[in-house]
Amino acid sequence: MSAEGETETRERFRWWLEIPTRWMDNDVYGHVNNVQYYSYFDTAVNTHLIREAGLDIHNSPVVGLVVETRCQFKKSLVFPDRIDAGIRVDRLGRSSVTYATALFREGDDEIAALGHFVHVYVDRATQTPVPIPEQMRAEMEKLRLE
Repeated sequence: MSAEGETETRERFRWWLEIPTRWMDNDVYGHVNNVQYYSYFDTAVNTHLIREAGLDIHNSPVVGLVVETRCQFKKSLVFPDRIDAGIRVDRLGRSSVTYATALFREGDDEIAALGHFVHVYVDRATQTPVPIPEQMRAEMEKLRLE
C-alpha cells in the first residue's frame, strides 16, 4: 500500500491488463459484487506471471500461493464497465512478493479499488517455501517503483 498520506494514481502502477466486467459480476444491488474485485486482482497478477514471467500453470515446479489479500473499495464498478487493472511490486523477498493492485474504470483517473496481494513461492510437490525463480524475480523487479 502507499505510504502514509500518499495518493494512489495510475502512474504508480507498472503493468496493466484490461478486464471486461460480465453480467454475472453484478449483484442484486446493481454493482459489481465485492468478491469479484479479488478475482480481478488475481487475474491481473497471474496473467502477468504467465505472459511475462514464464509461469506454466500446469507444469512449473515452483508456484505462488496466495497467503494474504486486502481490498479498499473506493468507487463502485458496474457491468458493462471495462476495468484497467494495474499492478506493482511493493516488496520482494526471498520466497514472497507483495503486490499493490488497483482497479480503475476504463478512462477514469479515480481509483475504484486498491488491493494488497501476497504470494509465497513453494515447491509444487512438497508445498514448502522456496526462492522465487530467477526469471520471475527479474520480471517482478521491473514492477517496483524507483
